[in-house]
Amino acid sequence: MAGPGWGPPRLDGFILTERLGSGTYATVYKAYAKKDTREVVAIKCVAKKSLNKASVENLLTEIEILKGIRHPHIVQLKDFQWDSDNIYLIMEFCAGGDLSRFIHTRRILPEKVARVFMQQLASALQFLHERNISHLDLKPQNILLSSLEKPHLKLADFGFAQHMSPWDEKHVLRGSPLYMAPEMVCQRQYDARVDLWSVGVILYEALFGQPPFASRSFAELEEKIRSNRVIELPLRPPLSRDCRDLLQRLLERDPNRRISFQDFFAHPWVDLEHVPSGESLARATALVVQAVKKDQDGDAAAALSLYCKALDFFVPALHYEVDAQRKEAIKAKVGQYVSRAEELKAIVSSSNQALLRQGTSARDLLREMARDKPRLLAALDVASAAMAKEEEAGGEQDALDLYQHGLGELLVLLAAEPPGRRRELLHAEVPTGVGSTGGLPLVFLPCSCMGDLLSFPRGVPSLRVSPHRLGKSVAPCAP
Repeated sequence: MAGPGWGPPRLDGFILTERLGSGTYATVYKAYAKKDTREVVAIKCVAKKSLNKASVENLLTEIEILKGIRHPHIVQLKDFQWDSDNIYLIMEFCAGGDLSRFIHTRRILPEKVARVFMQQLASALQFLHERNISHLDLKPQNILLSSLEKPHLKLADFGFAQHMSPWDEKHVLRGSPLYMAPEMVCQRQYDARVDLWSVGVILYEALFGQPPFASRSFAELEEKIRSNRVIELPLRPPLSRDCRDLLQRLLERDPNRRISFQDFFAHPWVDLEHVPSGESLARATALVVQAVKKDQDGDAAAALSLYCKALDFFVPALHYEVDAQRKEAIKAKVGQYVSRAEELKAIVSSSNQALLRQGTSARDLLREMARDKPRLLAALDVASAAMAKEEEAGGEQDALDLYQHGLGELLVLLAAEPPGRRRELLHAEVPTGVGSTGGLPLVFLPCSCMGDLLSFPRGVPSLRVSPHRLGKSVAPCAP
């Protein structure tokens, strides 16, 4: 039952505390469940006496839409109740406040941060779009943050939302003028594409600190909305080409020329396909399985393409993973795949097709990876010349002189080479012993089979490449 008008109402099962905010017909309170869990929730209290016909419709719409939605970037409606005075919507609590406050306390957001938020908003909108639901009042005040430390965006306040097919048109003015698409004001008819305009305004405000139609008066605002002028983007701060392209396509006054929902979801700056999620690791793993199979079959180009696609999913998988041990395991395994992809890139990019047909030895692979290092190539040529001299009758002394000269160069280059696959191959190229004939140094080639490097989350394969893929001179790993 409701308490006195000056304090929070009383609701069975909950303790209502501080007021989080208020609107035209509702006040939102922070509350605790009286159960053992002491769950923190937000309770939206709507006074029945404040409701007119339109606000009743808005409230019923909000309840109808939210009760059937479960999405990580949409505020969850946990329950709703009522008594003689109020209707109560018991919602998921978001401790980070709203996006408007988040932007204004920082003045502007870096493009990298804005992109993460935009991907999360796009994910929520895609979920709604698939169900023919339009929000119709998208603005930073209606976007909540799960926390301030590691915020996740949560779309809220569905009072104006509608079940709309893309071809449905409405004639009722809804939403907030600063974020409202021009056709809502100028033509008083619109469709689901108005949400895309609002997304553009939100992104503009996040990047530049204020919405594009920021005005000192309503008359000035109306003039800007009704104008035909193209929305110009400030030169500062500098933004990526993809980001500017998306902003310009979202802030297109003509809805028929505005970016479509499908193009928005697929835009390279949004890149919804690679948003961190619980599916990222599984998709990466599936691609790696295919890559290893192609690698074993000798199809270097296909294997390289699949490894690269897998790595595009491993990055969001790393962002999504919260367990420190599993994250380190993923990082280690990604390093292994990157190393193999570098090898394949060297093989695929080689202009020597005969080399590809015959298989590439470790030394040939090192030469391919050293094409941008003239000094290293010269040292390898000296080593090759020494080997040729060794085969000639009476050429042992010349071969020894060449080996000694080449060894000096290779040791200097090895000391300066950063960690990586090329360093491993170069290290193996440095003579490490003395042969049984002629006193000449032997060149021991590396163990190149990529076996298990460490324990890894179940289901993610180790990279096992047959030794013959790197050439006859490469020995398999010892057990």
